Amino acid sequence: MIQIIPAINVEKFEDLIKQVRAVEPYAGWVHFDVADGTFTSNEIWHEPFDLLDFKTDLFIEAHLMVARPEKKIDRWLVPWVRRVIVHFETVRDLNEIIKKCRKAKVEIGVAINPETPEGVLKPFCEKVDLIQILAVKPGLAGQKFDDKALRKIHHLRRLCPLSIIEVDGGIQVGVARQAVRAGADILVSASAIFGTGKSVEYAIRELKEDAIAGLTEE
Repeated sequence: MIQIIPAINVEKFEDLIKQVRAVEPYAGWVHFDVADGTFTSNEIWHEPFDLLDFKTDLFIEAHLMVARPEKKIDRWLVPWVRRVIVHFETVRDLNEIIKKCRKAKVEIGVAINPETPEGVLKPFCEKVDLIQILAVKPGLAGQKFDDKALRKIHHLRRLCPLSIIEVDGGIQVGVARQAVRAGADILVSASAIFGTGKSVEYAIRELKEDAIAGLTEE
């Protein structure tokens, strides 16, 4: 089943709360972009302890766009975070991170940047819960989808036929169906949901309908 996961890319925790509340009635998961400036050119919200007293019925997916996640992963392995995603480019020992996540009963995903060849993920297809193609440079919201990601999704689907493939970055109506047609299972979107002038409910439904259309197209 195709999933649309709203992404939240903000600097302040107060804004994160507002956007979570806005999507709660219309989603099952929410994706938190996390960047402390060590892997990205910018900083956005990156403090897991802010979540200690925060409650939501949504499953939280934390996308850790940080350097040396081995040193930071423990802070995110908490009950209110159901999945963490780390970057292949920043990890020195992905197997160790996988082991920690399994022990904490937190799902683990591994992402690659636009310039990283998708073949590097093949050894981990059966070890992680999902693999992610990032279709934009990490960190900044509102970037345009890189069409080269479609080829990568298609190839990755052939390399890892049983894997869950998530695509993040630049997902808009029209792009969603192309990504699904190429083999994506989960689409993560921020700019097509927030700040478009459309209601959050309509924006999510529109993306979902477009994505589903990709299942029936040749």
